[in-house]
Amino acid sequence: MTSPLLSRAEAAAYGPLPSPAAHTDAELAALLDLMVSPGARISTVVVGHSRDDASRSTAAAFIEGWRALGRLPVLAVVDWPESAASWLRAAGRFTAGEPDAWVVAAAPLGWAQMSRRLRHSTGWGPARTYGFAALGDSRVPALAGRAALQGMRGADADGGTWTVDRGWVIQRPTSPSGDDASPWHAVRSQR
Repeated sequence: MTSPLLSRAEAAAYGPLPSPAAHTDAELAALLDLMVSPGARISTVVVGHSRDDASRSTAAAFIEGWRALGRLPVLAVVDWPESAASWLRAAGRFTAGEPDAWVVAAAPLGWAQMSRRLRHSTGWGPARTYGFAALGDSRVPALAGRAALQGMRGADADGGTWTVDRGWVIQRPTSPSGDDASPWHAVRSQR
């Protein structure tokens, strides 16, 4: 069996990836909006994050926002390092609760590695996964593998959204009319 992990050369092929930045209120609001939109049918979530401060803070803000909307429970919160021997233990914890959706606040390279492990070793589904702005970069699905993140969605720092489609991140900017009067704007982050 071949390891799903990236070699050092593969990891370096796309150059240095940005570190996660602190989430914005617009980003959190857009992500919550995606997850509670009609037809989403999401009740239970598992939240995963890298161990950097921005990702931890973003994950905590999401949990606070999710609970403020009366959406319970968060089945688990799982973290993982930016580099690891296999990510197998974290992948098992991430998928153990069989949630309706997964939410990810992570550094791009660590998430690419983790998602490769998830696809290789678990029943995880990227189309049921939502991410924050740091993951809305086409280098992430390129590193993870063209189909590994198919259907994953997320939010940008400005409140726009993105979707992974055939190995590319497709951006959907915020409405040009400025109509972003979502009720989720009442949820503020603790920064």
